[in-house]
Amino acid sequence: MDTLKSILADMGSVIVAYSGGTDSAFLAFTAHDVLGDKALAVTAKSPSLAPSELREAIELAERLGFHHRIVETHEVEREDYAENNPNRCFFCKDELYTYLSSYAEEEGWNSIVNGTNTDDLGDFRPGLNAAKQYGVRSPMVEADLSKPEIRELSKDMDLPTWDKPAQACLSSRIPYGSMVTVEALTRIAQAEEYLHDIGIRQLRVRHHDTVARIEVEPQDFITLTDEAVREQVVRKVPRDWLFVCNARPAGLPLGSMNEVLAALRKKSG
Repeated sequence: MDTLKSILADMGSVIVAYSGGTDSAFLAFTAHDVLGDKALAVTAKSPSLAPSELREAIELAERLGFHHRIVETHEVEREDYAENNPNRCFFCKDELYTYLSSYAEEEGWNSIVNGTNTDDLGDFRPGLNAAKQYGVRSPMVEADLSKPEIRELSKDMDLPTWDKPAQACLSSRIPYGSMVTVEALTRIAQAEEYLHDIGIRQLRVRHHDTVARIEVEPQDFITLTDEAVREQVVRKVPRDWLFVCNARPAGLPLGSMNEVLAALRKKSG
């Protein structure tokens, strides 16, 4: 923790790419603790961010008292992003970092930082390449902090995000090669928000054209098999979707859409 604070202090002033998740909330709060007014958390508002996530990010910033700004990004309007190839995340971060770099230069901020931790380095994350291209730093990687350590530190600091489930952008619910559209993202957001409202904390609604595949933790599967709940789901979500529910025996995986990439690499190898 001291190493992270020292890294942030040496930067002098920072813009934190802040989504409201465990990592970025921890970083934004710590940066504010170290730098005060010289730390600014910035959240990108777009159709790929669930409205509930945006609300929570705003509420958390107000609750914790760090400086926060919302900007609108337009990655969904970019053809290279909407095509939804495996490098989609690069174009999303390119959109965000283009704005943040320009703003940092105009307003005199020394550094842009993100919430990447050491565990992220082992996953397929094209957005990290965009970060390198724009000189965005990852102070928690520099401080050698892992996800479990960040959760534990967040708990010690009484941050409400210490046990928040990981939440990737809504576009990650759409299989590679299928177009990302505002309509699809809106449908996914509405379905997931309703399912959260009935008490399912960790879930994904995977968009497969006319089929919505709901992924939940094993303990939540029984909720969705209840007849009354099923009837509510049918009434509340788009009627032209056929729903299929999956309970992952080992728990809900992160980045399951990337499983197809691993399979393709294995096949080609």
